[in-house]
Amino acid sequence: MTAYAAIGRRSFLAGALAIAAARNAVAQGGADPAQVSAQEAPGTWRHALTLLGDPKYPPDFKHFEYADPAAPKGGLVRLGAQGGFDNLNFIVNGLKGDLEGGITQIYETLMEDSTDEPFSSYGQIAEGVRIAEDGKSVTYRLRPQAKWHDGQPLTVEDVIWSFDTLKANSPFYAAYYQSVSKAEKTAEREVTFRFDEAGNRELPQVLGQMQVLPKHWWTGKDAQGKPRDATQTTLEIPLGSGPYRLAKIDAGRSAVYERVDDYWGKDLPVNVGRNNFQTVRFEYFRDGSVLLEALKGDLYDFRTENIARNWATAYDDFPAVKEGRLIKEEFPGRGTGIMQAFVFNLRRDKFKDERVRRAFNLAMNFEEMNRQLFYGLYSRIDSYFFGSELAAGPGLPEGAEKALLEGLKDKIPAGVFTERYKNPVNDTPEAVRTNLREAVKLLREAGYELKGGQMVNKASGEPLTVEFLEFQNVFERVILPFAAQLKLIGIQSSIRVIDQAQYQNRMRGYEFDITTSNWPESLSPGNEQREFWGAAAADKPGTRNIAGIKDPAVDALIEKLIYSTDRESQIAATRALDRVLLAHNYVLPQWSSPVTRTIHWNRFSRPKVLPKYGGSGFPTTWWYDEGLAAKTGAPR
Repeated sequence: MTAYAAIGRRSFLAGALAIAAARNAVAQGGADPAQVSAQEAPGTWRHALTLLGDPKYPPDFKHFEYADPAAPKGGLVRLGAQGGFDNLNFIVNGLKGDLEGGITQIYETLMEDSTDEPFSSYGQIAEGVRIAEDGKSVTYRLRPQAKWHDGQPLTVEDVIWSFDTLKANSPFYAAYYQSVSKAEKTAEREVTFRFDEAGNRELPQVLGQMQVLPKHWWTGKDAQGKPRDATQTTLEIPLGSGPYRLAKIDAGRSAVYERVDDYWGKDLPVNVGRNNFQTVRFEYFRDGSVLLEALKGDLYDFRTENIARNWATAYDDFPAVKEGRLIKEEFPGRGTGIMQAFVFNLRRDKFKDERVRRAFNLAMNFEEMNRQLFYGLYSRIDSYFFGSELAAGPGLPEGAEKALLEGLKDKIPAGVFTERYKNPVNDTPEAVRTNLREAVKLLREAGYELKGGQMVNKASGEPLTVEFLEFQNVFERVILPFAAQLKLIGIQSSIRVIDQAQYQNRMRGYEFDITTSNWPESLSPGNEQREFWGAAAADKPGTRNIAGIKDPAVDALIEKLIYSTDRESQIAATRALDRVLLAHNYVLPQWSSPVTRTIHWNRFSRPKVLPKYGGSGFPTTWWYDEGLAAKTGAPR
């Protein structure tokens, strides 16, 4: 049951943070690109970047294996989304929600990641990339054919303006590019990013995933002659450079994207066989139940089903499923990790004591939820990198991981060295009673007492009450039984469900007690961890450090992770970070599944090979199949 779309990947469906790189490098006056390895010494022009070994694809590759170059172009695909939208400027809104996931498709990035490799990426706007010998800068050389949809060339000035504007106005990018001191023009088609220090191995690729924005459009005037302002929300359709343009919007209800037939990058190897639909339409629905019924009513085409009850009961008796016109299908979730949780607002005094936070976990009966609500389809999350090799193991820390933790011994809980984090288990009535007694004990130690069946602060007499803030009413059925358990230990709770726009505004100002969020993780975590858990992000409006974590050990381990020199040290730092975050009970972990469950109308075909780390690959590598559509019925 995923509450939010993930930050990051340039896709209509949100995904994990992507890393990007460059293609077809030709050293100025130097070697032929076919003879240049991506892992050459620093200072060499490269066609690709990777954090592990060598890239899979050589400089002369024709297309990704999971893209079919014979895929037909054309047709309509309709995507459903819950909520609405009141802004087309992702600079100030961040990469949140389905509109922004779509609107980023109108822009290009310097690089494009490969989703059948964990750490490699190849060129898009950039035709070459070069890391300085001292490791303190990276240079990208732009393709001369890159252009905006109005025909103007895409320039180094656009890249520099985009970097400066995003870093100055977006909390996410401010944290992501924290170690980048400046971007400057170093040749006619070359832009160089300078770093504060060497050793941040991921940073060159992180910069490659930046969406490049049109400086001349954003600094120009709108149709009414009013100067545009990149720091303000807008419903003016923006100018792009990518495979799609935003053709039409009905504010808050729908957005229509049309494929750009003369798109300058359509023949690049990273794009061959991709972006096959002529029209992509987002339809917005305020209510989750209506969104489900809209799929059955054939108002949109593809749904990722994150509600176990729906997967188990909502489709099997539906005639279109029995007839094969509506397809239920699971895709493996390979390689990535996730933390999804109830998030405590640590900025509020009542949640500053970790014993209080642990008491909430003791009171939550996941086992009963899984039986009664989730049909046994979920597993309890016990790691910030759950489902990946980066999760702290079942044993105690050892080797390089232990050495890192010992260096911070005075800053971390002693229990990190003596016990592995475990969620409470409430699988029997006896276990439930034992855990509730333990929760009351911890609350008393934290300064609370039971009076008349209510938990109150001994010093102030203030009752311990909480409000769960959500924008999906589906969470009511999860929170209500949790609230009943909390009531048994004297905690009064309520749930408030508001529309998505209000929710976004509340979250930007951290106006909540407890909410639900998730943090999808790539196989190569890095600079984004500063924005997820770093102290510098805790008080900035709109960051992903929703909890408000400020912990010197966490900050130190994030830096160790970012500046790790090889895979072994990266894994050790990530696992150490995982243990420290878990030990503080900053969040109350929820649940996850090893597969992605989807249901779609049978109008589409896809390549025989699916991306190893990209799930279904829908809709980027799928295409409209007229033969299937004739049997199923054309979309309306």
